[in-house]
Amino acid sequence: MNAEQIIKSIEAEHLKPNLPVIHVGDTVRVGVRIIEGGKERVQPYEGTIIAMGNSGINKTITVRRVFQGVGVERVFLLHSPRIANIQVIRRGKVRRAKLYYLRDRVGKATRIQQRFDRPL
Repeated sequence: MNAEQIIKSIEAEHLKPNLPVIHVGDTVRVGVRIIEGGKERVQPYEGTIIAMGNSGINKTITVRRVFQGVGVERVFLLHSPRIANIQVIRRGKVRRAKLYYLRDRVGKATRIQQRFDRPL
């Protein structure tokens, strides 16, 4: 076995098998594990996926939401143990791979049309 095959076999052990099918433009609720003191809890983070990157164990999504009038973006590693769950709330109809143009829009201009041909 060469080095590339060894790396892929090690990565395959850590991939999460039960991730939902998600696309750019979808509104998702990501459950993030947070450890405070000695306790662990799951904090939901809901927003629109504006970008997806990489593949395999390094697959990431960038989720954007507006909180108290300020745009907040977080990048999540999908196969990270810090991610408890991902739930698709709404399917979005977009024609771009990256929705960075939403950063410049305010209010109702940031809405994305709903897509009904894909199940939740």
